[in-house]
Amino acid sequence: MLGGTEFVGRAVTEAALARGWDVTVFHRGRHAPPPGVTELLGDRTTEDGLAALAGSGEGPGGYAWDLVVDTWSGAPSAVRDAARLLAGRAARYAYVSSRSVYDYPAPAGLSEEGPLVAGASPDAGGDVSYALAKRGGELAALDAFGDRALLARAGLILGPWENIGRLPWWLLRIACGGPVLAPGTPDLRLQYIDARDLANWLLDAAGSGLHGPYNLVSRPGHATMGQLLEACVRVTGSDAALRWTPAEKILAAGVEPWSDLPVWLPPGELYDTLHCGDVSKAYATGLRCRPVEETVADTWKWLEELGGQAPQRPDRPAVGLDPRVEAELLADSA
Repeated sequence: MLGGTEFVGRAVTEAALARGWDVTVFHRGRHAPPPGVTELLGDRTTEDGLAALAGSGEGPGGYAWDLVVDTWSGAPSAVRDAARLLAGRAARYAYVSSRSVYDYPAPAGLSEEGPLVAGASPDAGGDVSYALAKRGGELAALDAFGDRALLARAGLILGPWENIGRLPWWLLRIACGGPVLAPGTPDLRLQYIDARDLANWLLDAAGSGLHGPYNLVSRPGHATMGQLLEACVRVTGSDAALRWTPAEKILAAGVEPWSDLPVWLPPGELYDTLHCGDVSKAYATGLRCRPVEETVADTWKWLEELGGQAPQRPDRPAVGLDPRVEAELLADSA
């Protein structure tokens, strides 16, 4: 596991350990990995940063590892270097990519055969857009591993260990109680995946020899915005009252969907891109997505264990609505 201490990487590590697998975690040492792993330290962005990986011995079949899982979202050159180094040392390489690799706007119902962003390179370093970074990472994995590479094009990811802050923000805001601005209509259909369901599918798919790209999220409408927020109210036990507010009014106030109000997107091009993808290919291979109530409850339990302080990735901006803006909108609709 390249990483393996936070969010998706942590979910993959925990899932593999639960299966009784021997797990090696290669990371920078900024966060403690789960107990029971073999730990290798290194920074893949520095010269000789992969030295700890290069020094490991062979296992059954001539490979040191049966599977490598990589969640990298920075410069594609880091995926290139790791994949090239591991091509003869690992049987398979699973790269957690993104549906952002599709050319925007992606129409509703787009499958894995849709057009991809142009200009991505596996050799790119430094600052590149998220879409180009993920596509470049895909190309790097394919170049080194060919049909031994599995590309999991995830969409919105929720669940315990989230370090982006989307579901944690809603939970912590709703836990405060009182009137809560709820965007749009409660029947808005969502498409997302719990990090643990992503992890289980990855391990199953790699074990079955699957390769190539898969859109990896729930079916559209697996949950609605109303079901998500109502589950937050129930698990926190607060007196929060959801005040559903028309999208037009929210947008007119300068509120940004997705960032100010996490998860939510009003109907339109971006909504079709992120909440309406074709996932029939992944479901045909056994993808199973747990109920939204379970994802919300487990995320709240995890947050409580952390004392209500959600972790935040330093390379991502914090999400959430300014309380003053929310108060103004709520007062205006009273």
